[in-house]
Amino acid sequence: MTVHTTVDNGILTITLDRPKANAIDVPTSRALHAAFARLHDDASLRVAVVTAAGERFFSAGWDLNGAVNGEAIDADHGPGGFAGLTEFFALDKPVIAAVNGLAIGGGFELALAADLIVAAEHAEFALPEVLRGMVADSGGVLRLPRRLPRAIAMELLLTGRRLGAAEALAHGLVNQVVDGSQLLDAAMSTARAIVAAAPLAVRAIKEVMRATEEQDLAAAYRTMRSGSPAYREMLVSQDAQEGPRAFVEKRAPVWRGR
Repeated sequence: MTVHTTVDNGILTITLDRPKANAIDVPTSRALHAAFARLHDDASLRVAVVTAAGERFFSAGWDLNGAVNGEAIDADHGPGGFAGLTEFFALDKPVIAAVNGLAIGGGFELALAADLIVAAEHAEFALPEVLRGMVADSGGVLRLPRRLPRAIAMELLLTGRRLGAAEALAHGLVNQVVDGSQLLDAAMSTARAIVAAAPLAVRAIKEVMRATEEQDLAAAYRTMRSGSPAYREMLVSQDAQEGPRAFVEKRAPVWRGR
């Protein structure tokens, strides 16, 4: 198996394990999507942490050996797109990428498709597709300019240079940079904080942000108030009453997800 999963108190950990470089071919993409679909479908799961085995590679991206052996550039990687996540737009629960090493090409695009990134100090990110006669079309050319200053994104896309973890943190691309030995602990700590929040509110935040990120403020308000089912569901939920009640009663809230 190239993808392993474990569950701990609502947290689904997804580990890519495909030596030597955790490269991703079509079967691996589909296995990753099955894990992310499980997150989407299972009400007991609240958040996922996606990471990889080893310390050198998070993922080298698309398996070029597969390309040489006949896997088409535009191969069907499954309903979630490349790596099972890059085009899984319906996923309404957060994903944290715990980047344990080099995130190259599609590996970087997998991390970009996550909601949060925690990186080991030695992690590096790059989109070298232009040096291979291709374009980072599994989200890199689309997501990177939305996450970095345009000039920096253009430089990375046009030259393929590597971005170190410290620079990625300085640009706000990653949330934390930690010693490699502490990477999974740091990611799990953030995941536990998300689990402690109200599930309907978390889902509403993802839906509203996804629907409004390209809109001006007035249009975004209209979309949130009238076009976001998750937001409206949250407003009339038992959880929306439980939160204030628990605060006043000085106790931890008990979320029902309804």
